[in-house]
Amino acid sequence: MASLKELKGRINSVKSTQKITKAKQMVAAAKLRKAQTAAEAARPYASRLSQVMGSLASRIVISENSPKLLAGTGKNAVHLLVVANSDRGLCGAFNANIVKAARLKAKALEAEGKQVVFYLIGRKGRAVIRREYPNGIIGGFDTSTVREAGYAEADAIVAELVALYEAGKFDVAHLFFSKFRSALLQEPTEQQIIPVPAPKADAAGKSGDAVVEYEPEEEEILGQLLPRYLKTQIFGALLENAASEQGASMTAMDNATRNAGELINKLTIQYNRSRQAAITTELIEIIAGAEAL
Repeated sequence: MASLKELKGRINSVKSTQKITKAKQMVAAAKLRKAQTAAEAARPYASRLSQVMGSLASRIVISENSPKLLAGTGKNAVHLLVVANSDRGLCGAFNANIVKAARLKAKALEAEGKQVVFYLIGRKGRAVIRREYPNGIIGGFDTSTVREAGYAEADAIVAELVALYEAGKFDVAHLFFSKFRSALLQEPTEQQIIPVPAPKADAAGKSGDAVVEYEPEEEEILGQLLPRYLKTQIFGALLENAASEQGASMTAMDNATRNAGELINKLTIQYNRSRQAAITTELIEIIAGAEAL
């Protein structure tokens, strides 16, 4: 049984931890609103760009002269999994869920006889993938040097991915990130980004802009628009991840704060009982000594 001094030390230690988790929760709550606003503001642009891409892609016939990012390499043997994680912990299962989704996809592709390689964004999750696929990581991007990953980082990431694609390092690329739904819900998401899938114009299958004429030709426009589309997708994933990270961190720290409070209460009860037992023992010894006189 722990002594009174040990129990007192544990109570003080848990109280100190509770102060840290409470402070982290408040910081995450303050950052969440900004990150959520940025993620939600980027969605309309990405949605509209997808509609334009769908309109353009529906007007051309894929051929040898089509942009490689749209037509593909003609093969489906090597798949690149672009896994976007955060650089900091204390955010619950946020990073673990993204890595889990990527690993499940990798296993499914390998079961089909495909080769799987990885491109890692952020520091968290690297150890798990490196341990399971020590020779499967062909690139990565370190976001720990910037305070908030933004469009400049997305531009650099896309430049590296396109260079790897043109060098024949992979045939298909899938992006894994966490889509922000709410502070309590972050949804691990998979999205094919290379070759760029032709998005559907709408749910009814209608383009809705049949009277639009493009100048210059559609293929020339796509050649310029496809890299921008990729940058938009990566940029949106970084924003969604930032909001998801803060939401997960706020929830995790709130749970940790409440758990610390419950542990403090249990330790306090245990401390009081031990102290009462010690006092009772001392009284019994005093009474016994007095009776012996």
